[in-house]
Amino acid sequence: PGPYMQGALCCYTKALKLSDRQAESAVLYRNRSACYLKLEEYSKAEADASKALDTDPGDVKARFRRAQAFQKLGRLDQAFLDAQRCAQLEPKNKAFQDLLRQLGAHIQQKSLQQNSTDARVQQMFSLLLDGSANDSDRQKAAQNLVVLSREDAGAEQIFRNDGVKLIQRLLQSKQEDVVLSALRTLVGLCTGHQSRTMAIVNELGMEQLCAVMGAGASTVSLAACHLLQVMFEALTEGMKREIRGKDEAILPEPSKELRSMLRHLLEMMPASNVSGVGRDGAINLLVKQVPRKSLKNPDNSLTLWVIDQGLKKILEVAGTVAELSEGPPLTDNSHMSCSVLLSKLYDDLKSDKERENFNKLCEEYVHRSGLDAKLRAIQTVSVLLQGPSDVGNRTLEMSGMIDAVISLCASEDVIHQQVAVEALIHAAGKAKRASFITANGVALLKDLYKKSENDRIRVRALVGLCKLGSAGGTDFSMKQFAEGSTLKLAKQCRKWLCNESLPPTSRRWSVEGLAYLTFDADVKEDLVQDKNALLAMCELAKSEDKTVLFAVGSTLVNCTNSYDVEKPDPQMVELAKYAKQHVPEEHPKDAPSYVEKRLVKLLEAGVVSALVCMVKQESPALTEACRECIARVFLALVERQEDRGTVVAQGGGKALIPLASDNTDNGKIKAAQALAKITITSNPEIAFPGERIYETVRPLVSLLSLECTLLQNFEALMALTNLAGISERLRQKLIKEKAVPKIEGYMFEEHDLVRASATECMCNMVLSTEVQKQYLATGNDRLKLLVLYSGEEDERLRKAAAGTLAMLTAEQPELCARIPGTTTHWLEIVQALLLSEITDLRHRGVVIVHNMMQAEKSLAETLMESEALEILSVLAKGGEGMPEAVSKVAQNCLDKAVEYGVIQSREGRENGRGTEP
Repeated sequence: PGPYMQGALCCYTKALKLSDRQAESAVLYRNRSACYLKLEEYSKAEADASKALDTDPGDVKARFRRAQAFQKLGRLDQAFLDAQRCAQLEPKNKAFQDLLRQLGAHIQQKSLQQNSTDARVQQMFSLLLDGSANDSDRQKAAQNLVVLSREDAGAEQIFRNDGVKLIQRLLQSKQEDVVLSALRTLVGLCTGHQSRTMAIVNELGMEQLCAVMGAGASTVSLAACHLLQVMFEALTEGMKREIRGKDEAILPEPSKELRSMLRHLLEMMPASNVSGVGRDGAINLLVKQVPRKSLKNPDNSLTLWVIDQGLKKILEVAGTVAELSEGPPLTDNSHMSCSVLLSKLYDDLKSDKERENFNKLCEEYVHRSGLDAKLRAIQTVSVLLQGPSDVGNRTLEMSGMIDAVISLCASEDVIHQQVAVEALIHAAGKAKRASFITANGVALLKDLYKKSENDRIRVRALVGLCKLGSAGGTDFSMKQFAEGSTLKLAKQCRKWLCNESLPPTSRRWSVEGLAYLTFDADVKEDLVQDKNALLAMCELAKSEDKTVLFAVGSTLVNCTNSYDVEKPDPQMVELAKYAKQHVPEEHPKDAPSYVEKRLVKLLEAGVVSALVCMVKQESPALTEACRECIARVFLALVERQEDRGTVVAQGGGKALIPLASDNTDNGKIKAAQALAKITITSNPEIAFPGERIYETVRPLVSLLSLECTLLQNFEALMALTNLAGISERLRQKLIKEKAVPKIEGYMFEEHDLVRASATECMCNMVLSTEVQKQYLATGNDRLKLLVLYSGEEDERLRKAAAGTLAMLTAEQPELCARIPGTTTHWLEIVQALLLSEITDLRHRGVVIVHNMMQAEKSLAETLMESEALEILSVLAKGGEGMPEAVSKVAQNCLDKAVEYGVIQSREGRENGRGTEP
């Protein structure tokens, strides 16, 4: 039996510590191995038997035990060898013969099985490679292969059957679905497995994978991009872990494979045979894989290597003007992605020398003569200004650059004009050059806006004007343009936004214009009244062109007034007026009543589904700043309780979870607060179905910090109270996220509402035994606090504290005896609960008294000697307005006292013997 075995195990283990003779130890190991077998700890049994055999290889008992352990561990070949050796040493032993027969049969069956699955794998491949097979058979085979690759045993089988070579042939197929299943199978093989990934990189070669990513169809391209992402993760995770792979002790460093992968991605940049989507995929992979994840890690050698090997190649993409056929094919997102990549590389540099080198390489690239090269140079500067703007400014200051921009603005060629105007706009946003640009650019842009025949140029000129004119920010009285012109410009932007005959990129620029113009409240009002413009903007937000995300985000932040407003100090305002200085004013249409109406209009236009779509984008254009905008807008949209259902129904709850973990610090707080508001008023299990509900806990707990406002603390506590009431698994998650000490901290908060909501949260948390144990621990004031709070004035706090006490005294009766020691006023507090006008408090009071009386006779005596007896007698009688629940528990209290013999029963009393015992 178990306990006996455990005892024997302990004895053998102690004896082994004392034993200093090898032969003696070997016997002890052999016997301890038998204990482990009985206790079903087969690895330990095998280890001990092996130690015994190291001393005496002829010990047949030890060998038999090891054979049994090997059998249970599924290592049948080793078990067979041991059993064979036993049978050779004692041929007459029946137990040895039986085990040997059993193992022989098992091994045969297993090899048959293996052969049949090997045959299955080969059959799948031959079906997939057979052009004449029918489609449904091939689809089934493809599906099976993908499923098989996701399990370790299946992956090994694919490998053993020369699967990589066969997958290589599948990748050359002309049929999209065949290529997709090959890529998905590779994802299964590589996920989390470093050595297999290295073998695949070496056997398939990166050329082929990059070729698949760079060719044609976007689904194939995205699948290839996902595969490379998985491969990078498998290689780099493996480098971090001490033990690599499942069973390999030591592996070669995968840095050779990593560099090979990166080199191929860089070679894709300028290659004209790579599709735009494929190139974007390569840029995204470089963004994710090259820069350090944390600046605590001192090694930025990968970035330096990429700059050395590939910066010029990346600049080739930056300098490509899509409409001129020279250069590699691009998508609408390529330039923006390039800006993000250049920015990430530049930010990863550690010294002025490294930054100087980066600048020098950019200047060399930009400094080439000829008109075509000029255009490319200006286009490159635009991309740099949107990325590492310091570098952009330096290249812009090179001799002749500004002149080239200005002269091209007047070019007859629309594309030349477009490139120049865009450069001017990006330069205008960067303060260093803005004064120069403002001096020369405003006139130039006004001229273009008024005189150009081409809407594509006019919309860009307009954005430049908006950008230069928005220096006043939200300050209504700082208008760069004459009054009214802002509204005219905005009207024009809305017109272009709805004009489907304009190319999408130009319509995107009209949103950029609105992002600046919506600082003006009149413009906000006009925009939200224009349903078509709102719908057009939402459609653009969902389109393939991701560069529009930030402009849409900013416009929505402006319309919902969800930016942070610095309220000026009233005294300073008075002084400024006195000194005739400029005082910022708020526009009357930025008043809350206007903002609320705008929110309703935006919700009606379906802005939530656009935001949800924006969050889903796996694009470098979804920058942290962009995520912060989206989080701010969501928070504004859930401000009114009645709108929260709509936001949840359209997928807003789901979208907020990633925004709360991957965002700027400010954005994380805004997203977490929006999650809190939803969790307070919607049923969390419906708003966050399945596993998602557990992901809300960490962001909500993050709001329990001193950096957050009291309102945020309060909302987080209310939301966590709801979650803690749902299930033990959720309470465990709260405990794991270290919420309990934080909740306790807020129970001391001066503000009534926060203090009460923290106590309510604790009331639900004490359903968890772990939290009850904290109350059982001695040497703290946890219990005292609850008793004192049960006597406070604040009704909400009293209910929560008395509820927690009622729960604790029921679950942990030994706490009852400690209550009198918490405060000399304990009895008054309990009696006050019993006498309360508020039914809930009275009910909690009788439950506490009942729990105390049940716990110990002495407590019952103390209570019955006080006025509690009289109060309970009245409560037990029931009658008008007395809830049954209360009178029933009160009667139970009296019955308990009678049972103890502390008081006499009612009949006894009525026979005239008085009330005292």
